[in-house]
Amino acid sequence: MPNNSPNPTAWAKPLQIGTLTLHSRVFQSPLSGVTDLVFRRLVRRYAPQAMLYTEMVSATEIHHLRTLPQVMEIDPQENPISIQLFDCRPDFMAAAAQKAVAQGAQSVDINMGCPVNKITKKGGGSSLLRQPDVAEAIVKTVVAAVDVPVTVKTRLGWDDQEINIVEFAQRLQDAGAQMLTLHGRTRAQGYNGRARWQWIAKVKQALSIPVIANGDIFSVEAAIACLEQTGADGVMCSRGSLGYPYLVGEIEHFFKTGEKRRAPTVAEKLTCAQEHLQMLWEYKGQRGLFQARKHLAWYCKDFPGAAQLREQLFQINSVQEGKDLLDQAISTGKLCL
Repeated sequence: MPNNSPNPTAWAKPLQIGTLTLHSRVFQSPLSGVTDLVFRRLVRRYAPQAMLYTEMVSATEIHHLRTLPQVMEIDPQENPISIQLFDCRPDFMAAAAQKAVAQGAQSVDINMGCPVNKITKKGGGSSLLRQPDVAEAIVKTVVAAVDVPVTVKTRLGWDDQEINIVEFAQRLQDAGAQMLTLHGRTRAQGYNGRARWQWIAKVKQALSIPVIANGDIFSVEAAIACLEQTGADGVMCSRGSLGYPYLVGEIEHFFKTGEKRRAPTVAEKLTCAQEHLQMLWEYKGQRGLFQARKHLAWYCKDFPGAAQLREQLFQINSVQEGKDLLDQAISTGKLCL
């Protein structure tokens, strides 16, 4: 008789991050303007145990606001969940971390990799790669302020002339960071070129804390190749999840069973897009509708008429208009294969 029992891979084992035990080695990256409560609920549907992250939150903004911003809102049912913070002032970061834990975050992640100018010019994100003393002070101060694991997400260096990640990562570990996620590109690369996984392997060899590989994880096959080449402890999905909230779950499922999950049909993806649109409207109102346009556009690829539908969805002015366009596309009968 055939053996239908799961055949777990080597990456099915739990991962220990300080005091936190994770039962999945797949992570959904924090993405500004993307990984809100609505998006995370869709990812969680297909990935029941993966670590999720909020959008990046400014510690300065938290300091000056009387109430916490909506981006920090989390649902107790979406654990494990981490809130990602950015800033260059250790005291602001510590205070923000305490508020994140009070919100229910099971870990606090410090962004030291964002390449966007408006972040780096204020001393946050990847600019901290050029300020290792400040980066170290931030980690030490945040670790002392909270009783949950403190982790860091960063890049290889500022540019090809300043790849300092091995020494930088060692300093973060010594300061108390309990996990490092490494995007295999420099700040200057942005999201261009290929992620250089060989540097992730070098950092993994240099550290004793878990190292999570990030960059160019667009499929189950890419996740496997990355872990085999780097020896990293897990993978983090970023752009591969745009318009495809199934990705984290597909990788998680393979790691736990050794079997590939059936990919969704185009009709199923567009039905998911409809739900995404409705949920954003209910959660954020008109602002959610405007944000939904980019999400809907991301769902539209790799099928006949995708480009035209994408263009139409990017201009919708009502939820019903978006639903009608998607219904029309689904009902053509050409999208179920």
